[in-house]
Amino acid sequence: MEVAPGGLQPVLPRRPPPVTKPLSVLLIDDNPARADIVAAGLATAGYVLLARLGGTHDLPARVDELRPDVIVVSIESPSRDAIEDMRRSTAQRPRPIALFVDRSDPATIAAAMEAGVSAYIVKGLAEDRVQSVIDVAVAHFNRYHAMREELDRTRLSLVERKAVDRAKGLLMEQRGLSEEAAYRLLRKLAMDQNKRIGEVAQDIVTYARALKP
Repeated sequence: MEVAPGGLQPVLPRRPPPVTKPLSVLLIDDNPARADIVAAGLATAGYVLLARLGGTHDLPARVDELRPDVIVVSIESPSRDAIEDMRRSTAQRPRPIALFVDRSDPATIAAAMEAGVSAYIVKGLAEDRVQSVIDVAVAHFNRYHAMREELDRTRLSLVERKAVDRAKGLLMEQRGLSEEAAYRLLRKLAMDQNKRIGEVAQDIVTYARALKP
């Protein structure tokens, strides 16, 4: 331990700054020259490029395999199939999607945003813009999902809230999940079954009671 001049007070050693894990990115682009621009921007920003894909046809499987923090898609104009691939790729585990396109229209933009795209950039691809666009996508994604979770909780009735708390406790105990992970699983089950989260939670509680000896 160091001592300050005059011996009055000890000088505590400085703690190193916290280490921030760089974002991992999955890049999809069928144009090698355009993909090179995005890859250069990712490298400059310090992001980790996990893989470069030439299309979205196997995107859901590759996302499950690689588990990127962010998906970046750069294409001339997103087709209906490409938008559906993006939607399916983040249906179970939502993550930010940044989409660069050369041309678009209002209907395509609306469909892409509905599919989970967080940042939609038309004719704005440049190496020095990649980081800022990804930052915007991540910020929009985090804000949207925070608001969505808060809205979900607000809409729950008192009875449903109790059922959700019981169901979360069961999932945490039986599957070893954190409270947040248990809630995300409940929400996914509700979306898959087209039910309110409180209904799904009550089903789990009822089922657990039925299994008791």
